[in-house]
Amino acid sequence: MEIEQTGLKDCLIIKPRVFEDPRGYFFESFNQNTFEEKTGLSGRFVQDNQSYSSYGVIRGLHAQTGEFAQAKLVRVTKGEVLDVAVDVRPSSPTYGKHIAVRLSAENKLQLYIPRGFVHGFSVLSETAEFLYKCDNFFNKASETGVIYNDSDLNIDWLIPEKDQAVSDKDLVLKPFAKLQHI
Repeated sequence: MEIEQTGLKDCLIIKPRVFEDPRGYFFESFNQNTFEEKTGLSGRFVQDNQSYSSYGVIRGLHAQTGEFAQAKLVRVTKGEVLDVAVDVRPSSPTYGKHIAVRLSAENKLQLYIPRGFVHGFSVLSETAEFLYKCDNFFNKASETGVIYNDSDLNIDWLIPEKDQAVSDKDLVLKPFAKLQHI
């Protein structure tokens, strides 16, 4: 496993070691000991989630607050997405900054998103299967987020506006300037 810094503190790109031959490939998608050794971060995940989406879907930007805040380790098993993480930790030197990383079944990259970030993705391929590990359990009452098209964040989701598909729930998320502390 290789770890690549993203420019946002503790938000990391993880490149697994992939073994390929004429039969296909094998890789270890997660090993708690290796993760903790290489990153210095806890790898204790308690919940796995999976989504399936079509081209143009934008999910996010989501987070949970307080004691239910979550760190996530995300990857794609089918298709390609643009994965976006925004630092919303008020004391962070990268507060309000975001990164966007292409994750795909082909490149097998993973993104570790620490607590204190909002997160979302857009589907760049015909369809995509998106998996993520969370270090805390989901709690509906603790949901929060930022509207995907916030003008302060100015995220390019790489999807033309006419093709964007956003849930009703995500369309009413607040602007970044009104986000409460996570």
